[in-house]
Parts: sequence; C-alpha cells; structure tokens
Amino acid sequence: MKGSFITFEGIDGSGKTTQLERLAESLRHSGRDVLITCEPGGTPLGRELRKAFLETKQDVEPLAELLLFAADRAQHVQHLIRPALAEGKIVISDRYADATTAYQGAGRGFDLKLIENVTAIATGGLKPDLTLFFDIEPQAAVDRMEFRAAHKKNRMDLEPLEFYERVRDAYLRIAAAEPERFRVIDAGRGIDEIAAETLEAVTEMLDRV
Repeated sequence: MKGSFITFEGIDGSGKTTQLERLAESLRHSGRDVLITCEPGGTPLGRELRKAFLETKQDVEPLAELLLFAADRAQHVQHLIRPALAEGKIVISDRYADATTAYQGAGRGFDLKLIENVTAIATGGLKPDLTLFFDIEPQAAVDRMEFRAAHKKNRMDLEPLEFYERVRDAYLRIAAAEPERFRVIDAGRGIDEIAAETLEAVTEMLDRV
C-alpha cells in the first residue's frame, strides 16, 4: 500500500509549522497514520547538518548551503520518507525540494538548471502528491521573525526583506506552473480559518487517492 506525501512550504514567518501540527492532529484524530518531518533535520544525520548550518557563526558559502541541503534531502528521502510511504503512512514534511528552488534559486541566485539537477539527484525523482504554500506578505513575515529573533534566532532569520520577496515570488511561480500539485493558502488570516482550508485541501487529495 502506497502512502501519501504532503509538503508545506512558505517563507520564514508564514506560520506553516503551526498549521502542519494542526493538520497532523486532525488527521490522527480521524484514524490516519501520519508521520511529520522537516527539512533540514528530518533524520539523525539531518539534525546534525541543521545544527551545523543554522547555528554556525561562520560565513556559509552559497554553494556549500545548496549542497548541504541536498545531502540532508538525500538522507531524508531514502531513510525516512520512502520507507514511511511504503508502509502506507501519510508523510507531511515541513519543506522539501521546492524550498531549494525558492531559497537557493531565487534567493541566492543559482541557475535553475543546476537546482533541477541537484534536486533530481537528491530526491531520486520523488515528488509530493500535494504541496501547500502558505502565502504571506514578506514584510509581515519579517516582522514576525524579528519578534522571534528576540527569543531565538538562526541564520535564516537575518536575511533582508528583498531576499524574502524573491523567495515568495519564486514560490508563486512554481504554484502557477504546477496547479494540480500546488495549493496557495492565504496565511494572513486567523489560525483557525487557515487550518480549516488546509484540512479541506488535504482531505480532497486523500479522497482522490
């Protein structure tokens, strides 16, 4: 029995992680077998890579950033996602390959063909059944991150507004190019309203499958 693979995407500060947890709770309550994970950091090796990348005080070469995320993804796919799907689980990941296209492609300026090649190697061709993009104005997201940074911050909380504008635009372009896989959700609303639309989108996909 094949499971279902759902990914949550959005710029930092979009609230997607909160929505992922709400969705998992709802699905489990209905009797679904759900595995939640994240990138980077979904596996023990990934957690070490995440810590090294996000907490380092060194300047990180953009190419090193790209390849580090690819290494994390390769481990993630082979050691966690594919086995869980083979067991029939619903796998929900907080970020996946689209994040590389948006962050390292549009954000860092890497050639999209290079991004496609690196992603294909890392994922082995595994694509989500459904991707939810939690869309929010970059300024609102940056305001949220500034509040969060007062308590706990990492490297990605320090990017300028223009960086997140490029990332958001890239996500919207991907959504327009792949409307059957992507669903754009307005993340500027109340948490409960967003959660209801999220559950509706996922339920529709699972019913089709």
